[in-house]
Amino acid sequence: MKILIGYKGINIGQDLLKLGAEHAKAFNATVLVVTSMLEGTEKDQKKILEAENNLDQAQVFFEAQGIPCEKHLLIRGMEAGEDIVAFANEKKVDEIIIGVKSRSNIGKLLFGSTAQTVILEADCPVITVR
Repeated sequence: MKILIGYKGINIGQDLLKLGAEHAKAFNATVLVVTSMLEGTEKDQKKILEAENNLDQAQVFFEAQGIPCEKHLLIRGMEAGEDIVAFANEKKVDEIIIGVKSRSNIGKLLFGSTAQTVILEADCPVITVR
């Protein structure tokens, strides 16, 4: 079994990792920790390094518990929700765990919602953490 965790390393990130570890142990799964960025230009280097550092920390967290873990920084010119769904399909993921933040309907309309895209378009179960 494969579990994909959409991870930014902020706010609810630790809750995502803990839930991912519980599911990985219960289902003897491999965890794929994924961060998606739209661009990777020179001006984005600080954000890229920060994302790589967050992914490294997540990988250490899982490996310390004996859970197989792969880290993936996706910079493929896609919006995060679409990118996560496409990557999950490519890797034949069995479950996606993502964080959600409270936002008004107007906020979602204006700014979109990564979680909403993943929930509506994923071909596998999606678990959300708030």
